[in-house]
Amino acid sequence: MKYVYQQILAFFALILITVSTTGILIIQYVTTNVYDEKEAQLYGYAESIIDQNMTIQQLESGSTLVSNQDVSFAIFDGEDHMVYPQATDLYTSGISTEDFKRLSEGERISLTERDRGFLNEKKRFLTVYLPLFNATTAEFTGFIAVGSPVKGIEDEINEIEHNLLVAVLTSGGIAIVLSLGIANYLTRRIKRMRRATHEIASGNFDISLENHHKDEFDELSEDFNQMARSLKASNEEVERQENLRRQFMMDVAHEMRTPLTTINGILEGIQHHMIPEGRRDRSMQLMQKETKRLIRLVNENLDYEKIRSNQIVLVKQEFSAKEALENVAEQMRAKAQAKDDLIIVQVNAADRIYADYDRFIQIMVNLTQNAIQFTKNGTITLSSFPDGEQQIIQVKDTGIGIEKKDITSIWERFYKVDVSRKNTKFGESGIGLAVVQSLVMNHKGTVDVESTPGEGTTFTITLPTKTALEKNS
Repeated sequence: MKYVYQQILAFFALILITVSTTGILIIQYVTTNVYDEKEAQLYGYAESIIDQNMTIQQLESGSTLVSNQDVSFAIFDGEDHMVYPQATDLYTSGISTEDFKRLSEGERISLTERDRGFLNEKKRFLTVYLPLFNATTAEFTGFIAVGSPVKGIEDEINEIEHNLLVAVLTSGGIAIVLSLGIANYLTRRIKRMRRATHEIASGNFDISLENHHKDEFDELSEDFNQMARSLKASNEEVERQENLRRQFMMDVAHEMRTPLTTINGILEGIQHHMIPEGRRDRSMQLMQKETKRLIRLVNENLDYEKIRSNQIVLVKQEFSAKEALENVAEQMRAKAQAKDDLIIVQVNAADRIYADYDRFIQIMVNLTQNAIQFTKNGTITLSSFPDGEQQIIQVKDTGIGIEKKDITSIWERFYKVDVSRKNTKFGESGIGLAVVQSLVMNHKGTVDVESTPGEGTTFTITLPTKTALEKNS
């Protein structure tokens, strides 16, 4: 069943139950009220006759007046014989012995239905009975019966029920029309969401639903818009990652093709005796160098994947920052001198670093090697200093710098700012910075970069101290 019909059915069922329940309660109230009013009216007539001690002539006159209101009355003596209205036959009230006894004891009998009139005519009456007593002796002398035809009361009740039914049907009709309008309004909003969902399913994420911030549908619209934005961002990220994957495959192929081509060429030369004996050692050294380059490329990629997937185990310890940085400077000094670069270490002897020593050296070697790659006739400064519960380590160079648009991309594997440098002496595989970022993150630290083209670049690593990590653990 469609939602619009469900809504209409729900509205109609609710209205029907509400109106029916209300109608039944109103009818019961009105019926009870009509009977109570009729009883009070009949008692009033009876009490008036008793209070005024009317004569036969007065009773005749009063009977004519109340007959226009469908009210009749009769008077019975102490023997239950009707004395008014006068008749040739002898009539009794027809009340039970128990009720007669109650009257004689001074009780009044409330509204009672009888199937005949006072003169035995076939007419249903609602009657009240009031006892009569001698004013002097207080002796029970009879009782007055005042009645009204049931038909009159029923006609009154039927008229009220008819008017109520008309009101119910009218309000029900109006309610149904309103429910149709509300259901259609809600359904249109759902259909808009459905169309928008189809657009999302077809790949169109540039879609937004109106949101007036009024009800739950608007909240759902806001959630839908947020979902669309998230899906769009995710789709863009998927496309970006796919482009990176394709670029990665191309870069890997490129990085491996050159050394493999070199090795294959040397082997073919040796096979066909095309390499002179004097150049054979040089060729073997070149082949060995290219083989090491391939091994390094494979190992770096495997290392990166292990680091990124948290498959490495860090053995953290506190060590001297000065000793570690001087160790890195010593390792990289030969490469720096080849490009006429000077490596400077600036650190206090008391500074300590809490990290995996071997992985920290790997981080610093990669950053220093990167600085050497893009610096010629310049200075590379390795420094460290404490900052509260953190230790700051910086690698600063005076090289060519990095354009602002490239800064966010340098952490990606095989990304190179200058694509012409793929095969430079220190260009290596282009994966070093990706390894650096992953290792720093595994140490619960951060790495940032600031650069000005033509002036140099500064990489800043922030590592928490042992005390800070113990507090947060």
